Amino acid sequence: MAKKVRKAVFPAAGLGTRFLPATKASPKEMLPLVDKPLIQQVVEEAVASGIESIIIVTGRGKTAIEDHFDVSFELEKLLEERGKKELLDQMRAISSMARLSYVRQQEALGLGHAVLQAEDCVGDEPFAVMLSDDIVDSETPALRQLLDVYEKYEAPIIGTMQVAGEAISRFGALAVDEVEDGVFKIKDMVEKPPFAEAPSDLAIIGRYVLTPDIFEEIKQTKPGAVGEIQITDAMRALLKKRPFYAVRFKGTRHDAGDKLGFLIATVEFALKRPDLGPEFREYLKSLEL
Repeated sequence: MAKKVRKAVFPAAGLGTRFLPATKASPKEMLPLVDKPLIQQVVEEAVASGIESIIIVTGRGKTAIEDHFDVSFELEKLLEERGKKELLDQMRAISSMARLSYVRQQEALGLGHAVLQAEDCVGDEPFAVMLSDDIVDSETPALRQLLDVYEKYEAPIIGTMQVAGEAISRFGALAVDEVEDGVFKIKDMVEKPPFAEAPSDLAIIGRYVLTPDIFEEIKQTKPGAVGEIQITDAMRALLKKRPFYAVRFKGTRHDAGDKLGFLIATVEFALKRPDLGPEFREYLKSLEL
């Protein structure tokens, strides 16, 4: 029987250059999706999927993330005194939603290198990796969909979605055999292939369930063209030694690490809010576009 996946690693040490100047002194993971930071949105997905322990890989200038998930006595006292019970409950829920620990990545040397920093915290257990740039709006949490397949196949699982046309060259792409509806056995993976060379239209998305043997592969992985150690290269090496699967998750993925994607996600999430949606929808209809 597969070991239960209890831990999730959140790489959050990147520089956020696509959102400068907003991210000059503030982490991109703290950009608000309406009124909830991106990283909280994805931590909530992890908790809803059954994850008990969150390991956030931070870097210089990221202390706002730690402060956000910490208890804020002054704020809670103020809300209590003012009778704002609903807000108070929301604030307390943030600091108690999971066990959080933090490790530092001293240099932004790629996703593989970020994951490696969590090795001591993860130990000899399977674990999830979740990127807060990738916001997935779905009935069943995206990570839960991966974990269900992990429990069946007892092998590393990658989240995937279909990407039309030239856009595949912005992603890692998968060569696969479909083994059941929406579940694929991976034959190969290619990081950002030219459109003409992409093995399929299935792109790697920021949800992974990995086994602890990935750490040794990351240590053996040579830095790529820009000096970064890519997780795709390490997974590709491990693929030669054990099976990997991919899940085409059900839901809508928003690239919140991209300005346009972030704006679209903000509009979509705002429209779903009962307190904002009706008025916001009327406002959008009034625009002469």
